[in-house]
Amino acid sequence: MCFLRQFIILVILRYNQTMVKSAYIHIPFCKSKCHYCSFISFNKFELKEEYLKSLSKEIDYFYNKEVLDTIYFGGGTPSCLTVSELENILNKLNFNNSTEITIECNPDDCDYEYLKSLFDTGINRISMGCQTFNDEILKQINRRHSSSQVFSAVENARKAGFKNISLDFIYGLPNQNLQMFLKDLEKATELGIQHISLYGLKLEEGCYFYRNLPQNLADDDEQADMYLEAINLLTKLGYEHYEISNFSLSGHNSRHNLTYWDNKEYYGFGVAAHGYTDNIRYGNKDTIESYIKTPTEHKNSKLLTKQEQLEEEIFLGLRKMEGIDISHINSKYNIDFQKKYNNILNKYATLNLLKKTSRGYKFTPNGILVSNVVLADFLD
Repeated sequence: MCFLRQFIILVILRYNQTMVKSAYIHIPFCKSKCHYCSFISFNKFELKEEYLKSLSKEIDYFYNKEVLDTIYFGGGTPSCLTVSELENILNKLNFNNSTEITIECNPDDCDYEYLKSLFDTGINRISMGCQTFNDEILKQINRRHSSSQVFSAVENARKAGFKNISLDFIYGLPNQNLQMFLKDLEKATELGIQHISLYGLKLEEGCYFYRNLPQNLADDDEQADMYLEAINLLTKLGYEHYEISNFSLSGHNSRHNLTYWDNKEYYGFGVAAHGYTDNIRYGNKDTIESYIKTPTEHKNSKLLTKQEQLEEEIFLGLRKMEGIDISHINSKYNIDFQKKYNNILNKYATLNLLKKTSRGYKFTPNGILVSNVVLADFLD
């Protein structure tokens, strides 16, 4: 029965009629592993050619030739691919001049010639993992780049034509204090970066720091202070805090990530990639070897019930700072949201963790800090 169910789900995925408008493409190769990283990435470049062939097969099998609104190359380190290799993938997808095409890059990969060639292929958004401008901390967390390479990479990207550049930062790093973190953000804003993502350090099983705990880590209260002070700083400097972890100058929200938070459907291509089509959430095999053997077989697939779809709508929608739109949810799921969740809404509004808006509900700043606790109450 399990095999039959898996087969039925795969048939639905293969022949779905939904107009999916976004695609995530996972490039799993990294020259080295950062000490905090537990993402699916490997230093197995000898498998790159076979991997790209299998990736091509998966795209050919599942992609229904829609003109895509967003394409996102994530990793791993997508910038370890040549421009020709990236172009071969893009040639399999339909997009136009308005499509947002993002590539994650390591700053040490970003020389002018490479970035100019990327821009010429149609890629128009760069997301760089900066993490911090402190060179000592960069060494401690095993980043390959230096702070000066970030500055050079941003300059090279601008010269190449990119007008949409994002930097990632981590707060709560070893030996990092509040003032050091805020100084990092000030430097980013001085560079005129259009988009900034902030992530609190979380040491998950599988990363080096999980097995070798560093000293002088910020505790939960210190991380909370860093996050709240970052909100104050960035919003004062003209950045919109539009999602729990993300800030942007006007017109530069990540359209691809909004696909996730708006609970829209998207393709997930590549090893360990996840996708969502026809109300089915699926995940690909999580080793390069197993993916290469059977790139069109998912590791897991789940057809969501209507209740599960509703819960995801709430869970994802509340990540946006504008919150959820009750009228939209009522219409989409044929419910009375206020009535269904009245006790939960009153409880967290009284605790000043949720705030009622003209369209629904959103987190307060304090609510963001305990969002997982609040969201768990909405799960059936």
